[in-house]
Amino acid sequence: MSGATARVGRVERTTKETTVLVEIDLDGTGQVDVSTGVGFYDHMLDQLGRHGLFDLKVKTDGDLHIDTHHTIEDTALALGAAFKQALGDKVGIYRFGNCTVPLDESLAQVTVDLSGRPYLVHTEPETMAPMIGTYDTTMTRHILESFVAQAQIALHVHVPYGRNAHHIVECQFKALARALRYASERDSRAAGILPSTKGAL
Repeated sequence: MSGATARVGRVERTTKETTVLVEIDLDGTGQVDVSTGVGFYDHMLDQLGRHGLFDLKVKTDGDLHIDTHHTIEDTALALGAAFKQALGDKVGIYRFGNCTVPLDESLAQVTVDLSGRPYLVHTEPETMAPMIGTYDTTMTRHILESFVAQAQIALHVHVPYGRNAHHIVECQFKALARALRYASERDSRAAGILPSTKGAL
């Protein structure tokens, strides 16, 4: 949008376990540069940027000699914080977004409210394979929990069916990307208006 304030976030997070840098531009074109050391996670973050049309840079160095948990978790925390930063005052956005995405035999339904209040509802098939490469499939929910906590959004993710673990996880990230895109986009009919009856988000 010509003349509009840039909506970018940049977060650096350093602990004894990880060093994370996340940069995000909500009004990008889906340019992604991601490196976490966890191949499947990189693939999912690539889906998030490309399908959300977010320009996204993620660089994480973590204690992968232990396992992938800290690397995945801390990246998600930094991503949520950067997303919140990029949203700014939320004036003029749609606020709500939803998307349903199929991936072959799997289906994901995602609804988001950029409410300022963190809340996650997440369901997926319990019979998935436990690992996709070095990615622990139980981490998907934890990624979403971590992202929601820092982004301060309400997020409902439901996978009613699916068989292949790769497909089940990937369709969640694709649907999340689109739902976040729709919710964070500027509404030309609501320029200068905060989408809340409370006067705060």
